Amino acid sequence: MPLVEARAWLEVDLSALEANWNLLQARAKGEVIPVLKADAYGHGALPLARFLLARGARQVAVAHPKEGRALREGGVEGEVLLLGSLHPAEAEEALRWRLTPTLSTLEGAQALAHRARALGLFPRAHLKVDTGMNRVGFPWEEAKAALEAVEALGVRVEGVYSHLATAGEDPGFVEVQRRRFQRVREALGPGYFYHLENSHGLLLHGGDNVRVGLALYGLIPGLGLRPILRLRARPTLVKRLRPGDRVGYGGEYVARGGEWLATLPVGYADGLPRGAVRQVLGPGGEVCPVAGRISMDQTTVLLPAPVGLEAVFEVLSADFGPTGLLAWAEARGTIPYEVAVHLSRRLPRVYRHGEEVVEVLD
Repeated sequence: MPLVEARAWLEVDLSALEANWNLLQARAKGEVIPVLKADAYGHGALPLARFLLARGARQVAVAHPKEGRALREGGVEGEVLLLGSLHPAEAEEALRWRLTPTLSTLEGAQALAHRARALGLFPRAHLKVDTGMNRVGFPWEEAKAALEAVEALGVRVEGVYSHLATAGEDPGFVEVQRRRFQRVREALGPGYFYHLENSHGLLLHGGDNVRVGLALYGLIPGLGLRPILRLRARPTLVKRLRPGDRVGYGGEYVARGGEWLATLPVGYADGLPRGAVRQVLGPGGEVCPVAGRISMDQTTVLLPAPVGLEAVFEVLSADFGPTGLLAWAEARGTIPYEVAVHLSRRLPRVYRHGEEVVEVLD
């Protein structure tokens, strides 16, 4: 049982994370960049950054300067790449916190160069080229001109990258994007850190330098990866129902009589997808169906037998089964990322490596 005084908590398995990291490093021909944006997709960016940098990661990637600042304030000294496109208003913060921004516009590059001169700093960046996703990036056909314009401002371009739009879905368009990116590499020449592949791109098609999120957290089944996240809770009430007792809002569950019911102190405010979570696992691994509607802060489940309030239930299990993150997402008609990033910050995070509790964030 985790060494945490809480009635509900998230637990991150660092042993599983390490296994995923080793698998991904073995698959890649070049560097693997962990993507830790959105608080590492709900897993906790700072502990994971520390852990992965200590195991050979040279840099990590986040989305916003404030995410990079949080890593710096937490003591992270490795390279921190800002994904997306630098807004001119973010230039000073990126410089002050030694973050490596992504440039997709000349306006962003001009602001970076201007603020760097004012602060007496030397600006560095990666250049994003659009090879077909049409979100951000300089048009791939104009990559040479964009690079020259950015470098003429005094910005040192260290890396050049693009992003695959259909990896795992449309291999034909993956190849279109790869050919376009290869044209960019030929036009720009050596001396830059080029990266293109994401998790599915690496695992299904191979690649050199890669950025990984989904695979890092073990959310792609069938390829030897392990999910690293679970949600556990202790009941706040265990009771026996009488015939005709109704449970929860709307009274949708009506008791036959004699059923044991446990109230777990987690609900949709904690990130449980309302209507998509249909069962949890009891203290002995037994299946406990959800009875009635999930509330904002509480979920009621049926028990095969009574348990004490010290019992630990697994609401979200670290596997690909019916109580795992992938099943939650599929039942909701979405992707695991969306579910993971909505797991509440009010839940303490417990980080384990084997049987050792490495860190508790509350």
